[in-house]
Amino acid sequence: MPVTSRLFLAAVLALSASACVTINIYFPAAAAEKAADRIIDEVWQLREGAVGAPASVPSQGETK
Repeated sequence: MPVTSRLFLAAVLALSASACVTINIYFPAAAAEKAADRIIDEVWQLREGAVGAPASVPSQGETK
């Protein structure tokens, strides 16, 4: 095998090996769960507040 073919093959293999990169991103599960619980609590508080307060309906001609 000629030297140029070996160099080309080595370059292709090196380029292929360097292209195989995986980036892993890890999210802290505890922090994500706390944030989700906080959002759910806020939604429930808004719902409970809306249930007790009657919605005002504008009469004809009035805009809210």
